[in-house]
Amino acid sequence: MSARQGPANVDVSVLVPVLDESRDIADAVASMTAQEFDGTIEFLFADGRSTDDTRAKLEALAAHDPRIRVFDNPRRGTASGLNVCLREARGTYVVRMDAHTLYPACYVQAGVDRLRDGGAAWVAGPQQPLARGVVARAVVAALSSRLGRGASRRWSRNDAPEAEYELDTGVFCGVWRRADVLAHGGWDEAWPRNQDSELAARFLAAGERIVCLPAMAAQYIPRNSLRALWRQYRAYGSYRVKTAVRHPTSLRRSGLLPPLVVADALASVAAPTRRARRLARLGMLAYGGALAAAAADAARSGHGSDALLVPVALATMHLAHGTGFYGGCRRWGTPWPALANVARRRGATAIAPYAGPVEAPSLHAGDR
Repeated sequence: MSARQGPANVDVSVLVPVLDESRDIADAVASMTAQEFDGTIEFLFADGRSTDDTRAKLEALAAHDPRIRVFDNPRRGTASGLNVCLREARGTYVVRMDAHTLYPACYVQAGVDRLRDGGAAWVAGPQQPLARGVVARAVVAALSSRLGRGASRRWSRNDAPEAEYELDTGVFCGVWRRADVLAHGGWDEAWPRNQDSELAARFLAAGERIVCLPAMAAQYIPRNSLRALWRQYRAYGSYRVKTAVRHPTSLRRSGLLPPLVVADALASVAAPTRRARRLARLGMLAYGGALAAAAADAARSGHGSDALLVPVALATMHLAHGTGFYGGCRRWGTPWPALANVARRRGATAIAPYAGPVEAPSLHAGDR
């Protein structure tokens, strides 16, 4: 473990879980350490026992920059890595950063300044996909469409490029007071995916505000293969169910599109009656038309030949997310209160905020 002693306290601790990030780690660390901040800052990396040379590269960087500290993350997950860093953090403020994302130089300063202004407990920036590869370019084009983003507000917007706006559980990284994250129990390690959304649901249930500052837009590097994209979105769908079971108000109407697409595709070939199959095929035809329209919009927006892969990328994202959603229902149960809340059924009982335990052993390991 590289964790040289420094000042007992700093202004900001940047928390970075890493696992097999050798390809992008140098660029990511360069982006992080280039932050223009008027106080003291440290960069904490929790390595999930990478099988490539990520750890060696981090140790080499730490040898030349005393602000960098590297820790072991034996549980290997993203949430456990964040908790390892949170446990070791000395900052008044903490910032989550990802190793496959490039951050603007003002990210830390803008987030801390907004927290100091008051009225918000979590400050984040939009997620701005950065294309690196053929499939990744198609994903970027797909995410520029409403069909790709859904109702999430975490993606970069063009309609209000300077205005601050509110976020729900659709969040991407962020800046907090360390005391606030500790008060909410840290990241739940039972959530290897969707852990920020689960934490955001706890913040919102406590009446906290989460705000997004366009100036903090960070460039996220999407997956560059359909197989990796499928695995990513299947996991999102599965853990979206788990989050909805615990926090029923976290499920959006747009989150039901992927499972409905999967159900319609199955019904088009396996519905018990011819009429039902015909109706399902009409639904698939409409979905195909929506995919074609998204491709046409991408072409008009300057994505060129990448637009041809947009329907494939969108279908992969939707089918994987929908398949994961049903897998999550089998694993954690159908989130009936969440579905009722989405439908806004009359007579639905009020939903009490979750008040149970948070699984965060890495946060408390080795308490001093």
